[in-house]
Amino acid sequence: MRTTVTLDEDVVGEIRQLMRECGVGFKQIINELLRRGLRAPDGDDPYSTPVFDLGVRPGIDLNKALELAAAMDDEIAICKFEVAK
Repeated sequence: MRTTVTLDEDVVGEIRQLMRECGVGFKQIINELLRRGLRAPDGDDPYSTPVFDLGVRPGIDLNKALELAAAMDDEIAICKFEVAK
């Protein structure tokens, strides 16, 4: 079966490079690349975020970390104010 396909110049350049490296013809390279692409698994593996134990004390809810930080800032400001008296 003959089919006409128009390839972008950058793709043609890469195919020609593979032809030189592998010492095979255009048709062989195209067929091999298409086979690999068609056999490739669907999509990438989902990304997983590494999990680390932060050693947080029980009772501290990090979902409200900004509130915790603000409360700590308030405590520091109060201490500085009392020392300055």
